Amino acid sequence: MTTTTAAPDAATGRPRTSDLDGLRGLAALSTVLFHVWQQYHRYDAAGSHPPIDQPLLGAALSFEVIDLFFVMSAYLLTLSYARAAIDGGTTRTARVFLFRRAVRILPLYVLAVLTVWATRNPDLPGDWRDLAEHLTFTHLFDQQRIFYTLGPSWSLSLEVCFYLVLVALGPLAVRACRPLRRRGARIAVCAAGCAALYALPWVWIAVAHHGLGIPHTDWVVYFGPAARFGGFAAGMGLAVLTTALGERGRPRRAVALPLTAAVLAALYALSLLSAPENAAFTYYHPLASALWAVLLFATLRIRRRTVWNRFLTGRWLTLTGLCSYSLFLWHEPVMLQLHRAGLLPAQQAGFPFAVLIVLAAALPVAWLSYWLLEYPAGLLGRLRDGRGRPREFYPEAPRAVA
Repeated sequence: MTTTTAAPDAATGRPRTSDLDGLRGLAALSTVLFHVWQQYHRYDAAGSHPPIDQPLLGAALSFEVIDLFFVMSAYLLTLSYARAAIDGGTTRTARVFLFRRAVRILPLYVLAVLTVWATRNPDLPGDWRDLAEHLTFTHLFDQQRIFYTLGPSWSLSLEVCFYLVLVALGPLAVRACRPLRRRGARIAVCAAGCAALYALPWVWIAVAHHGLGIPHTDWVVYFGPAARFGGFAAGMGLAVLTTALGERGRPRRAVALPLTAAVLAALYALSLLSAPENAAFTYYHPLASALWAVLLFATLRIRRRTVWNRFLTGRWLTLTGLCSYSLFLWHEPVMLQLHRAGLLPAQQAGFPFAVLIVLAAALPVAWLSYWLLEYPAGLLGRLRDGRGRPREFYPEAPRAVA
C-alpha cells in the first residue's frame, strides 16, 4: 500500500519511519500469505477446504491485515489537519494534497493495471469496461469486476475515497474549531467527528446483515466505503488522540509491551473465531481497525523502545516495507503467472512451498518496481511547492547593479 511521511519521534525529533516501514513490511508479507492461502482453497459439494485443515494454524496463515494499511494511511495523512484544528496552523491545499497523492500512487498503479489487463485481454476491444473502471477507481462498485485484473486494488479505490473525504472534512474541521477558545472543546469536536465516522460501518453492516439479510458475498455492500471506512476513522481518531496528548500519555515499556501482546492476541482470536455470517466475521473489520489503532499507539508512543520495536526495525523488514506498495500490487499477478506456467505445486500439500516460491519471485519484482518506478515517480512531487505553484528550479540570477 501507499507510504506517507512518518510521525515524528518526540524524543529525537526525527521521523519514526523504521517502525512504520516494519509494520508495512509485515502487512505486505501477510497479504501475500493470505492470497496464496486463498489460491490453495478447494471447493466442492461439501464446502470450502483450506490448504491446512488445522484451525489454530489456519487462523494465523489466513490473517487479514488490510485494515492496518487503512489505519496507518489515515493516521499519517490526518495528523496535519488534527494539529491545525487543535493547536492552530495551516494545512496544504486540497490541490497540493491530491497532487502529491496522485504522484505517489498513480504511476505504478496505472502501469500495473495496463500490464495485467493487456495480458488477460489479448484481443481488442477486450473487457473495456473493466479497464475503464480500474483506471477510474470505480471497480469497487461493480459486483462482477471488483476483483478483476488486480484483485487487491479494490483497497486503492477505498484509499481514493478517503482522500476525497479527508480534503473535504479536514479543512471543515479546522474552520469549525477556529472560533473555539478552549483546547478541550476543539479536541471534543474533532473526536466526535471521528467517532461518528467510525460508527458508520457498524450501522451500515448491522442494517445490511441483520435488517436486510444481505449475504456476505454481496461484495459492493461489504467492501464499499460505508462498510470499510472504520479503518480510516480509527486512524483519524488516533491522529486526534496523538495531537491532543502531545507529550503526555506515553506508556512505559512495562505497559506498552503487554498491550502490544494483548492486541495481537485479540486480532488472532478474531481471526480464529471468524466464520461466515457469525458476529466475529460480520464485524471483523471495524473491530480489527480499532485493535490496529491501539497497536499503533503502543508502538509509536512509547517512552523507550521495546523488543517489538527492535523487531520492526530489522533491516530485512524495513526494506520489505519500503517496497510494500509494489509488493502489494505485483504479488497476485506474479502468483497467477507462476500457477499458469505450472511452477507452483498442484496439490494442497504443496502450500508451504508455494508461499516460498511466490515470495522468491514477487520480492525481486517489487524491489525493481520500487527503484525503477516508485522512487523516480515520487520525485515528481517536487514539481510543486507547498502552495501548489510550479516550483522554480532555475531562478534568474540577480542583475548586477551598475
